[in-house]
Amino acid sequence: MERYDLVYRLYDEYDTATLREYQEFVDVFPAVDSRVALEHWQEATEELEARKNEIRADFAAGETFAEVASWADRDQAFTALDLEAKYGRAVNVLVLDVDETLRSAGGTDNEIPRETLHVLTEFHEAGVPIVICTGQTLENVKGFAIQGLGSEIVHSGNLSIVYEAGTGVFTPGHGADTKQLLYEDLDEEIRAVFDDVRSRVLPEAPEELRRGCHLQGNEFNITMKPNYETGSADARAVIDEALVYLVDLLADAVGSALELNGNGDGETEISDETVVDWTRAFYADQDPEIRAVLESEGVYPDREADEVPARLADTLERIDVAYYEADAAEIGSLELNKVVGVERAFDVLGIDDPFALVMGDSKSDLRVMEWVEENDAGIAAAPEHASRDTLEHVLETDELVFDRGKSVDVLRTVYALNRLARLGDSR
Repeated sequence: MERYDLVYRLYDEYDTATLREYQEFVDVFPAVDSRVALEHWQEATEELEARKNEIRADFAAGETFAEVASWADRDQAFTALDLEAKYGRAVNVLVLDVDETLRSAGGTDNEIPRETLHVLTEFHEAGVPIVICTGQTLENVKGFAIQGLGSEIVHSGNLSIVYEAGTGVFTPGHGADTKQLLYEDLDEEIRAVFDDVRSRVLPEAPEELRRGCHLQGNEFNITMKPNYETGSADARAVIDEALVYLVDLLADAVGSALELNGNGDGETEISDETVVDWTRAFYADQDPEIRAVLESEGVYPDREADEVPARLADTLERIDVAYYEADAAEIGSLELNKVVGVERAFDVLGIDDPFALVMGDSKSDLRVMEWVEENDAGIAAAPEHASRDTLEHVLETDELVFDRGKSVDVLRTVYALNRLARLGDSR
């Protein structure tokens, strides 16, 4: 009998919903010092095993189908079957964004749900490496990773943290390769621009912007975050202002580095305002969201991107200006992005033939998704509120879109995929 028929039978003939309720209760039962509660947990464990044993006894690959039924609902199981039929292999590494992916300010009170953490623990125990890939600082990520997953997993040698969107990679347990500062490989000119912007970004900011924003404690990237709740109207307003300010400050720093400010070309003097306008035009052409902010703030330049001098454009093409609505405005290096960080993490972890699940919501995550698609190296998933381009990519590939705060749904689907792929290996 074909596996699709077997899965139809599994979900038609067995009370899989109750089975999953028992599994979830047993898995995430809180540690309490209560004899009554522990007896209840023991009874649930015995009932769970009895229900699994019925499936084990009724299917040739009973262990696989019992695990699939206890972890995935009907839709997730059939999605897993479709993925296995399409790709013919299991996921062998997880690449996971954090904010608005594993956790959500609007859906999980900005905490990674216990259910999600438990599923990640199951992947770890199955030998699947985890790469946390985020724009956050290393110290922030290490803190919640240890708190949520435990020090043993974080320091197992099978977990890596790509932080600040690819400027550094931290893989505990790998000796000299444990921490790699990728930004140190950039040339002096680019590092000088970042040093200039960083030294001036807060001291020279307008007073209202200084009150409304703070600088994230990055090692290299320059990220302005709101002093208001992420996603709020106040956060949106201050981040829009911060984006304009960062673009203009970057223009001045690059103009100084290239000695453009105030210099002439023949009889034409290049003013500071002209360099700013060119820089605004360049990034507006690169990103429609940046263009929309410049227009709404009334500072969209009366210039076209093709007017930007080659010397200036060559440098700007190496610097990324990122806008995250009501969340952050950031300057980073395009030579250091999440793809570069993920590739380095794979090298350290010894993943030579990756087939990754990439989960994320932003443009920086989209680059990793596109990279794995181009290299037949994985699948992509995104929350329903992801950036437009990210969501379009996911919908055009495998349609792995999940509700806000419900990344666990995709993780359960992939868990089922990995179990079903074992059956494919035995054919």
